[in-house]
Amino acid sequence: MVERLVENSFKDLEFSDGTEHELVRSLRSSANFIADLSLVAQIEEQIVGYILMTMVKIQFAQGWQPSLALAPMAVDPAFQGKGIGSALVETAHEKARELGYPSAVVIGHKDYYPRFGYKSIQDFGIKIPFDIPVENCFIIHLRPECRLHSDGRVEYGDEFFG
Repeated sequence: MVERLVENSFKDLEFSDGTEHELVRSLRSSANFIADLSLVAQIEEQIVGYILMTMVKIQFAQGWQPSLALAPMAVDPAFQGKGIGSALVETAHEKARELGYPSAVVIGHKDYYPRFGYKSIQDFGIKIPFDIPVENCFIIHLRPECRLHSDGRVEYGDEFFG
């Protein structure tokens, strides 16, 4: 059901490659999967939203730091604009903090994720291994002790490379 929701949520978006549901399937069976960060939103018994955060690391010259990748977050098109996506992001962040994760990265809409405290990865000199406009690449400090060095690179699991 989750994969179908993700597929339907992304199918008409111009920036989608139509494989987000396949990414979910791969991530949910990977070593980077964290069950506590795979969340659904339900109305009555219908799943109307989904968010997944999986482990990644950020490699710096000084060593590496654990982090999370928020990918994907999907809301059934019939239920968009009702705060479901915001509730999923905020709940996922809260759970990630409880689990001790210091930061999270996301590739997404430039006007959506900053409202949750995400900053441009460019502000921290961090790069990602995808050909994506930097205006769509963000990071958030989830814990106050998180310190990001400059010239880092996010290392995603193989699942992100199809």
